[in-house]
Amino acid sequence: MSAASSNQTLLGFDYGTRRIGVAVGNVLTGTARGLTTINSAPQPDWESLQKLFEDWHPAACVVGLPLNMDGSEQPLTTRARRFAKELGKRYRLPVHSMDERLSSVAARQALKSQRASGRSKRIRAGEKDSEAARIILEDWLGLQS
Repeated sequence: MSAASSNQTLLGFDYGTRRIGVAVGNVLTGTARGLTTINSAPQPDWESLQKLFEDWHPAACVVGLPLNMDGSEQPLTTRARRFAKELGKRYRLPVHSMDERLSSVAARQALKSQRASGRSKRIRAGEKDSEAARIILEDWLGLQS
């Protein structure tokens, strides 16, 4: 991204067959935070996604690309690519993909670490998904600097 676009808001997505984790981030700070989780079964909840786009006015999106540990594609990879393509078409924005290997593991570890500092020990359903979206988006932002 260019210097002129250094203060842009981005949305990040961790696509799954039941839920899509969503995060928001900023190019200038290079940081992101988990926002919410959107239902994706049997298809993405486009009405909820529309509301997020209206609220945040992102300049671009980053969608996690689920790959096997050896880098090969899996059935979910095709679905995530389809979701990314549909985002670009619906919202007329650039959509970038980011290797998301181990993002769910990192999200679970980050949440457990937060819990160890005194907050509730229980990780809510879907919380891992938005945290994984945050990690995916921050990893992508880190590659841009």
